[in-house]
Amino acid sequence: MTSPWKLGALAVFAVLPLLANAGAIDRLHRFLASAHTLQAEFAQTVIAKDRSQQSSGAVSIARPGKLRWQIEQPYPQLIISNGEKIWIYDSELQQVTVRQASQAIGASPAALLAGSNDLEANFTLSEAGESGGLLWVKAVPKTDDSGFEAVRLGFAGDDLAAMELQDSFGQTTRIHFSRLKRNPSLPPGLFQFTPPAGVDVVGE
Repeated sequence: MTSPWKLGALAVFAVLPLLANAGAIDRLHRFLASAHTLQAEFAQTVIAKDRSQQSSGAVSIARPGKLRWQIEQPYPQLIISNGEKIWIYDSELQQVTVRQASQAIGASPAALLAGSNDLEANFTLSEAGESGGLLWVKAVPKTDDSGFEAVRLGFAGDDLAAMELQDSFGQTTRIHFSRLKRNPSLPPGLFQFTPPAGVDVVGE
């Protein structure tokens, strides 16, 4: 099963009105500056050399640092960050992995959407042109231990509609977003996690 942080990061924002000729990097900065919370549904496909795996679920974000990434089909999995800790819960394995958010988010794909606005501190951004009806920006991590090679973010008009992740294992993860809600009111409990009784807790 693919590590949740290879999916993770994940998430989508809508932006304030933009100039029609604004580039993808400009759109990325603008929606990060304007969207403080968001909710969306996602469908994703992980493509490896000899197989592909599809899944779907929902994501909630309260910036900076708070993330809830919930895979609902076909195998339930949950990632929650409260800005200080990250819980990765696999209900099938009955296991929770706990990590410090400062060690996990900095240069991860999640930092592109759930982190601070200072993207250039951790990523090199470049315009990636138009493809599939979307305008793309490419983000390459500045560190070698992020677990992925590059992320592309695709905009449809003012909305971030898709992400494509190339990880260090040669896998490609494609994520498409729908039913966006920009700046919804999100209860604090959405970003807290208490391990169920009887599950193994690793790393706490």
